[in-house]
Formats: sequence, structure tokens, C-alpha cells
Amino acid sequence: MNSGGGRGGGGGGGGGGGASGSWRRVVVVGGGIAGALLAKSIQFHTDVVLIDQKEYFEIPWTNLRSKVEPSVAEKSLINHSDYLVNGKVITSSAVDVSEAAVMTAEGREVAYEYLVIATGHTVSTPRRRRDRLEQFQEDNVKIQNSGSVLIVGGGPTGVELAAEIAVDYPDKKVTLVHNGPRLLEFIGRKASNKALNWLKSKKVEVLLDQSVDLNSISEADRVYTTSSGETIEADSHFLCVDRPLGSSWLAETALKNSLDKYGRLMVDEHLRVRGHSNIFAIGDITDIPELKQGFLAQRHAMVAAKNLKLLAAGAKEGKLASYKPGSAMAMVTLGRKEAVAQLPFMTMVGPLPGLFKSRDLFVHRTRKQMGLNHH
Repeated sequence: MNSGGGRGGGGGGGGGGGASGSWRRVVVVGGGIAGALLAKSIQFHTDVVLIDQKEYFEIPWTNLRSKVEPSVAEKSLINHSDYLVNGKVITSSAVDVSEAAVMTAEGREVAYEYLVIATGHTVSTPRRRRDRLEQFQEDNVKIQNSGSVLIVGGGPTGVELAAEIAVDYPDKKVTLVHNGPRLLEFIGRKASNKALNWLKSKKVEVLLDQSVDLNSISEADRVYTTSSGETIEADSHFLCVDRPLGSSWLAETALKNSLDKYGRLMVDEHLRVRGHSNIFAIGDITDIPELKQGFLAQRHAMVAAKNLKLLAAGAKEGKLASYKPGSAMAMVTLGRKEAVAQLPFMTMVGPLPGLFKSRDLFVHRTRKQMGLNHH
């Protein structure tokens, strides 16, 4: 689930002025890229309450750039109260769901008429925005002060971080260790190979089919041993391994029978949780058969927001919008100017796909979508 922890806190404006008494109460659990956009989109149509462990949301695909350029985080970390001007924010974690209410970690019961689960993947980041900014500053100092860096994990975060460091600090020795047979296993082999060749061209050493015992890691020693006995000397390391889904808290709740064997919430074409006509799920936590990508989570949010507005206005079931799963399209940034892109009919690497994402990382577009001026 999204991060932070701590006691409940207010935030945002009232519940919609004079009309709010008759508005439907929508509770959104999880303030990541999907939950935040949905809450923002329905705030003038419903009485919306956002429950999140953090006071802010983070544009997730920017956090690797923020490690090499901390000023990026100033624009990509957005306080919930900046965009949710007509709703309420409860800074806490949800621990239980009944057919009528959500229970927070402090025992607070938050009643709902409609509920949206958007808890994504488990991630441990600070409750306050300023502490998260400080983390990026510390990571940046760590990279600057290291002659050599070890990255554990060859998924999109590991590959993107290795690329960011290799481009911004070409003199640093970067080693990436991945326990699978190829990088970026979530996409096709062609894209994996292009990313591998690009990293090698930037002098990044890539070790596949190997792991590092995370429990025996000590930065003080600056020596790491892989599962095949290879030793790596590095001044610092970053863990970029897969994070678990943020659904374990649902296992003993009213939604326990709506989870599939992987812990994902099963949804219908309207993004409603199976068996619950007033509960929606969006983002990575759903069982939609598509790649888990931020831009698709944003699309989930817009479809669910449309349906909630329709239902709040008394629309019939037949009017609800349907979500169509996205194609197997993905883009992984390779530093500031390049990227590897898997498109429906081709795979490409270099500056052309980089034009779409790498330079600005869609920060301007995302801020605009959240109703914020880009400054």
C-alpha cells in the first residue's frame, strides 16, 4: 500500500459547500497516481474522502530521475491538499473494510456509499513531502560520493536507475545484478535485448541469473557476493526489486472473496469489484490482463470517475462506461534523452522514443491533468 503511517489528519476543503449534504459519499483508499486522479476528478460531483498513508502523491515514474536530479521531485511530489480542494484527506492507512465503512489504523470508521480501492503496490516512503524530498537529496549525495554503484534488480526501476547514473555520471562504475535470465521480463525479449545492449554500450556491467543475499549486505564492507560466488566491489547499492501488491490488508475483509490467487481484486468491465455494485478498484491492484503501467492506471481512474459521476447522478446500469485493456505497450527511459519502447507492431531504442517520455517524464502533462499550473 502507499506509504507513510501515522495518525489521521484533516486536509483539503469542506465537502462541497451547500450541496454536499445531498451528495453521495465516495471513499478512495490509496493516493497514488490512480487514486489521486480519481479523487480530483469527482470532487465537485460527490462528497469525496481520500485515505492515504502520505500527505502527498508522487508521480511514480519520476523517482529515479529525482535521485540524480533532486529538483525534479519539487514538481513530482504533490500534496493532496493542492489538488483536492473540495474533499477531505485522512492521513492514515486503511486496515479493514465492511459493507458500509472503512476502518483506519487508529480505529476511525469512515462510512461510504461508494468505495474505490487504489492501493497499488506496497511502498515505504515518508508521510510528509519534505521528508521525501530529503530522501532524494540523500540518495543524490550517496550517488555523487560513490565511485561505484551496485543496483540489485533488473526490472524497469533497476534499468532506469542504472541508465540515469550512467548518463549523468559516466565516470562511475555501475553494476546491475538481476536474478532472471533477461532484463525487463515484463515485456518482450526484443526490448530486453535492446536495453541490455544499450546499458553495455554505456559501460554498465550486467550480471544475469544471479542474486545478492540482501540480508548479508553491508555498505561498510563495500564488497557484495552474488549467488554464483562472484564478488562485486561497490561504494553503495540500491535495491530495485519488485514490491508486493498492496492488497494483503484486504485478506480478512468483506472483499476477501474478490481477490484472485495472486492477491489482485477481480473487476468487471466497469471496474467494479466482482460481487459489489458500489465498490470499484483501479490501478495495479486489479486483475485486468494488461501490463501494469502508470498511464493505464490513469485511464482506469478516468473510467471509474465517469461511472461514479453517472451513478451519483442516478444513471441506469446500462449507461456505465466500460474499460478496454491496454495493448502491450511500454516505455522504459534510458537517461535524459533515450528510451526503449515496446509498441504494438515494433520495438525501438534510442532518442526517438526518448522524445516522448525521457526529457520531461510527462511531469507537465500530469500536473496539468491534476489541475495544477506547471511552475
